[in-house]
Amino acid sequence: MESVTFKLPQSMLARLDQIARGEDVSVGQIIRLAIERDFHRRDGFARHPRTAEDLLAPIRARVRDDFIEAGGWRDLRARLIERGCSLREAGGGLALHDAITGRFLCRTSEIGFGYPTLMRRFAAPFPGHSQTALLDRMKEAAMKG
Repeated sequence: MESVTFKLPQSMLARLDQIARGEDVSVGQIIRLAIERDFHRRDGFARHPRTAEDLLAPIRARVRDDFIEAGGWRDLRARLIERGCSLREAGGGLALHDAITGRFLCRTSEIGFGYPTLMRRFAAPFPGHSQTALLDRMKEAAMKG
């Protein structure tokens, strides 16, 4: 392992220390794990190039109403399963996959339903999604406004 020196705001360092003590690990371990998760997220996003528009149209037509009518994440997932699709984390957003084969179909943003919009609408992050910072920022903005 190599040593690295960098600066962090005091509040961030205090929070890292609190998390590390709570999990009985070092601050370095918490930081390494966070970086590892970010690499995994970025690799997942890069693994799937943009879907061709001629393939998006039928997917969009099949699931559009489900995205519009869903009342929450559980409802959306159930509706999509009925259409043969599953919803998964992909990079910083979400992607549709074939529910049986697991084959990647498209990113939800490519069919007009980006993760930030869905998160705002459902007032919660996708269950288990590693990207929740946007929701935190939205809550902070709502409290200020």
